[in-house]
Amino acid sequence: MISIEKLLSFDRNDLLEVSKTIGKEELPLFVEWLSEKDDEIRYQALLLLQHRSLYCNDVYPFWDIFCKKLKSENSYQRSIGLMLIADNARWDTDNRHDDTIDEYLLLLNDEKPITVRQCIQALCKIVPYKNHLHHKIVNKLMTIKISEIKETMRKLILLDILSVLVIIRKYQTIDEVEKYIIDALTGGLLDKKAIKQVKSMM
Repeated sequence: MISIEKLLSFDRNDLLEVSKTIGKEELPLFVEWLSEKDDEIRYQALLLLQHRSLYCNDVYPFWDIFCKKLKSENSYQRSIGLMLIADNARWDTDNRHDDTIDEYLLLLNDEKPITVRQCIQALCKIVPYKNHLHHKIVNKLMTIKISEIKETMRKLILLDILSVLVIIRKYQTIDEVEKYIIDALTGGLLDKKAIKQVKSMM
């Protein structure tokens, strides 16, 4: 069984390959380490589980644990939950997202701006696999009041929102999405570089 010392010894550049060598029986240990107070242990375990989720569906059975983290008082735990749920959207043949999405989207109003950003960014991993949830996601994203966000975060969060909408746009045309994108590009918040970035995504 892998030890914490061994976990911490892995080079982050090698974690994708390392994740392929983990035995399925060791996965509960990595999930347990997600609750460690030590940032290094927790983050290394998260990265390994994220990498594992790219090519294997054996992290998906821990879905309920990840969902519980969405309600955690600890913002790191909320972020861990939302990221691993998004990473396993590709394996969600049981459509458990249907029961989870409302609670997931509540984090768009999280008290921590970084958690809000992580939530929006993670939606980019969900929308390719959940076409039937696109309208719900769009509606929730559009309720985010950019003007009420801390000024230094406004442009970043708007760009995060646009990155999700641009992906949804590739699957279906939604009039509200088209209008939102046009308004964002012409609204004055985005500079020329950001506008170019959005257009390149389209």
